[in-house]
Amino acid sequence: MAQTAMTFPRGREIVLGVAAGIAAYKSCDLLRRLQDRGFLVTVVPTPSSLNFVGRTTWEALSGRPVRTEVWEDAGSVSHVSLGDKADLLIIAPATADLIARVASGRADDLLTTTVLATSAPILFVPAMHPAMWLNAATQENVETLRRRGYIVMEPEVGRLTGRDSGVGRFPETTAIINKVLEISQKNALLVDKKILVTAGGTREALDPVRFLGNRSSGRQGLAIAYESLRQGAEVTLIAGDTVPFELEGARVITVESAEEMFAAMKDEMPSHDVLVMSAAVADARPVSASEEKIKKASLQSISLLANPDLLASISKTRRADQVLVGFAAETREDFESLGFEKLDSKSVDLLYVTNVSGGAVFGEEWTSGSLLSGKGVLHRYEREDKFTVARDIVNQVAEYLKEKNG
Repeated sequence: MAQTAMTFPRGREIVLGVAAGIAAYKSCDLLRRLQDRGFLVTVVPTPSSLNFVGRTTWEALSGRPVRTEVWEDAGSVSHVSLGDKADLLIIAPATADLIARVASGRADDLLTTTVLATSAPILFVPAMHPAMWLNAATQENVETLRRRGYIVMEPEVGRLTGRDSGVGRFPETTAIINKVLEISQKNALLVDKKILVTAGGTREALDPVRFLGNRSSGRQGLAIAYESLRQGAEVTLIAGDTVPFELEGARVITVESAEEMFAAMKDEMPSHDVLVMSAAVADARPVSASEEKIKKASLQSISLLANPDLLASISKTRRADQVLVGFAAETREDFESLGFEKLDSKSVDLLYVTNVSGGAVFGEEWTSGSLLSGKGVLHRYEREDKFTVARDIVNQVAEYLKEKNG
């Protein structure tokens, strides 16, 4: 079977549950092939499955801690945190016992509690003796899982343990991978959409060694680009001065000055469905940049020229079906009111406004602020991880695209 082309970036989270069947050893190869496809995998074996493949093996292959019981690291509420973080939960192999326990709603180990706690899609990969698979109880349990929206693969026909042969064989790894990619595509919000993201600060040259800039790290824009990729979008990133990053799957255009960023935006905007203007563009630039290093004695004053308002300018050329997201940084207590003013003046659909007083937010991995729209305040954040904010912004973008395009 030909493998489906991967259309999503690295970084999607999978919980790989392993039940107590001899086919557990085949999940070692499945784990490796998932990693080859760019997934980050946390293995959650049932306690009994460790009789087949041990904890040390799973930790060595995944590069992550492996737990089997809710009582391990109880302070992190591991079943909830695993379920929240997962983009997909795979149970491979899924034994008759595991299927029965999930069908009855039991939660007596870390894997089954995670099944109940997650809203991510769940894929069961059955493997068992033919008589167990064909047993009426197992077949009824499988139908129960499918009625609840779980995805249950059909086991293959072939040789099993010993001399046994028949239906119940663990599917080939390529078949499981193809099913995983199919599920990922179905659950993505931005498939076939093109997202343009600007990130980082601009540098306005003063001379060959000096520039005017700001404290932006670009982390928020990079997080939005990453979350857009995770949702299946085709992403173009216009990157100014940012922290180092790897963003597999994105097309990256590097720029330095506001003028270079504006030129790239004008070129790219017509072919994109969404613009997320998260870059911190310098408000002004030197009237002229010296070709030679300016001596200290000559740095008494710098004549400045205002840069154009990139977002306000580009919004004048937008199509009705395009979504625009703006960013604003304020230092006053009424930063939300100022944000609503900019939401209107810049003609954008969404605006994230941050309170950067005291040097907050810039360069940090967390952010505080409010996500605004014409409907009001959609979310307020206090020292929230920038990826969480990015996820909310991307979800809202998907909603606006639905409204605009039907």
